[in-house]
Amino acid sequence: MKKLSKLPRHIGIILDGNGRWAKKRGLERLSGHEEGAKAIGRLLSCAKKYNIEAVSVFAFSTENWKRSKQEVDGIFEILKNLINEKGNSFVEGGFVLRVMGDVSRLDQELQSLIKNLIERTKTNSGVVFNVGLNYGGRAEIVRAANLALEKNIEKLTEESFENLLYTSGLPPLDFVIRTSGEMRLSNFMLWQAAYSELYFPKFFWPSFNERKFVKCLIEYSKRNRRFGNV
Repeated sequence: MKKLSKLPRHIGIILDGNGRWAKKRGLERLSGHEEGAKAIGRLLSCAKKYNIEAVSVFAFSTENWKRSKQEVDGIFEILKNLINEKGNSFVEGGFVLRVMGDVSRLDQELQSLIKNLIERTKTNSGVVFNVGLNYGGRAEIVRAANLALEKNIEKLTEESFENLLYTSGLPPLDFVIRTSGEMRLSNFMLWQAAYSELYFPKFFWPSFNERKFVKCLIEYSKRNRRFGNV
């Protein structure tokens, strides 16, 4: 950690490469998603160890519904199992669960599990784990604009608009990581990422570990964030 001159407060991660990780090993795509779920546990441990205040992840996008029903159902089944198996340790670890996206399209069992875990962690004070489920950056911006109309807000400022986003109350998004080497945001946190540092490591998400996380932090520490200044 001596190499790190600064740390991000809020990291966003596009969890990419589960399917390609599985294909490379001759496995079904769902096996990649299962390993990706295990990697989330390693991510949370790292975030806690290195004092990251918030981590936002792109778990399921509004576009992911285009995938096969078998894969979509499998992803949500993995998520249910993850909550059932790791929910207690998540609570005891001091983590706070938040969700961004329209979860009303998810099945009732999964909605109940998510709602329950959010409620159980709301008084915790540790790392905020903000999960994008049925989430899209454009949809979030449109949702915020509609909320402003519903609230009869006649004039918006950047600050008042940010208070209508899913991430209201969270630190600014400092660092966006997309694994697998793909170099695009794919509709992830478009408003929040305006001044984020971007990093596109080539490893697939299921292979995430602490060594790779530290490498990401070292990359961030090298960046000179000017925010339009000289």
